[in-house]
Amino acid sequence: MATAPDFVEQVRKHQKIVHKVCHLYGDTPEDREDLFQEILLHAWKAWPAFRQEAKFTTWLYQVSLNTAISYFRKDKKQPVRQPIDASISLASPSADDDTEQQFKAMYLAIGELNRIDKAIVTLYIEQYDYRTIGQMLGLTDNNVAVRMNRIKAFLKEAVKKHL
Repeated sequence: MATAPDFVEQVRKHQKIVHKVCHLYGDTPEDREDLFQEILLHAWKAWPAFRQEAKFTTWLYQVSLNTAISYFRKDKKQPVRQPIDASISLASPSADDDTEQQFKAMYLAIGELNRIDKAIVTLYIEQYDYRTIGQMLGLTDNNVAVRMNRIKAFLKEAVKKHL
């Protein structure tokens, strides 16, 4: 049986997952901080039911994304599209200006997606397969594949606009 220290250790080890989701879904630093706390609360409440059938990181992504999607719905923050803070450095410090601009353009384009599509892209970038993404978000494999094809086409055009 997993214990509280196990939970704390795992969250510390994988907190970047939660921060990534918070940056994708939160408009302001305050929104991101509130969402971070909300995700941790939901994860803590769900921890006793975690059966370790999946990796902790997969479980944490699922809790984080589901919390983020429902959190803003619950608070009546219903805009379909949310801008993402492109002022943060997204590339490594040694990346050239072109690479940095491309990263910023990609993240701005991702920020234009609706909440579910953002979740799909986030999980895809983390190299989860369509089946796992579908299970985490309550979608069929086929629906994820169709959405991903549409997302790729949208991102290709949206990135061009931001460059």
